[in-house]
Amino acid sequence: MNNTLRHLIAHHAFWLGVLVVVLALALSIRTDEFMTLGNMTDVATSYAILGILACGLFVVLIAGGIDISFPAMTAIAQYVMASYMLSHGGNLILSFAIAMACGLVLGLFNGFLVYVLRVPAIIITIATLNLFYGLLVWFTNGKWLYGFPDWFMNGINWFSFTAADGYEYGVTLPLLCLLSVFVITGLLMRYTRIGRQIYAMGGNRESASRLGINLLTLHFCVYGYMGLLAGIAAVVQAQTTQSVAPNSLVGYELTVLAAVVLGGTSMTGGRGTLIGTLLGVMLLAFLQNGLTLLAVSSYWHMVFSGVIILISVSATAWNEKRKLAKGL
Repeated sequence: MNNTLRHLIAHHAFWLGVLVVVLALALSIRTDEFMTLGNMTDVATSYAILGILACGLFVVLIAGGIDISFPAMTAIAQYVMASYMLSHGGNLILSFAIAMACGLVLGLFNGFLVYVLRVPAIIITIATLNLFYGLLVWFTNGKWLYGFPDWFMNGINWFSFTAADGYEYGVTLPLLCLLSVFVITGLLMRYTRIGRQIYAMGGNRESASRLGINLLTLHFCVYGYMGLLAGIAAVVQAQTTQSVAPNSLVGYELTVLAAVVLGGTSMTGGRGTLIGTLLGVMLLAFLQNGLTLLAVSSYWHMVFSGVIILISVSATAWNEKRKLAKGL
């Protein structure tokens, strides 16, 4: 029992989970609105896109890469999907298929460039971020899209019920997509051969290559998966906001990266857990929502988020150095 507890305490996710619980309790004491069904539903819906994109970036970071261009991929997939929907109609399945196909193509393009050029992935994806955004704004002239069909505006609301507060709740499209993406990503990384190969490539690229792992295929899988999730996030955001704007996600890459790194995923690859990523998303979501409920200026949101991320990253680095010193 002592060994199990000692092993648990040594994990970054354990302390991050404790921090999430402490933050939730503190906010519950300070404001009655925080721990309510309505607020928790709003938080999950509002931050579903953060969780979906965080899963994709988690896979990329584990592989030893990084992708900064996914906000632009999401925006392009969103605009293509919405344009087709407004012109030709369709249904939710077709909307997802169009957005995911668009995101996949852009993701595969990133993976190809990162593998072939052998330039640091952050340089490649910063370049494609600007390229994708520039082309999108040029082709669309910055035009917003809205006035979607009712079937898209209404989305999904399964197992709906009316709570004591008079509002209707249920499993909505953002919640369903978020849950599905977490489950699929968890199964992919933990129980499949390709997931183990992604960890191996991130841990030691040269050793993985000597073992016969096809690095080009893995690059396509990793960045393609990021593109697929960008497509899912595109539909979720369009349905949540009921509109599409070419520049709606500018700067969002830093928030997603913060959530994944906060969860303990190494920037050098090969180390990290999906549970940690989920906790990182929850921590940022609870923090920003709590500060809003407490009427704290939005400028302080960035300050508090930055402090928590700095402390978390420092704790992770210290823990890794301690393990190396012990020869673990």
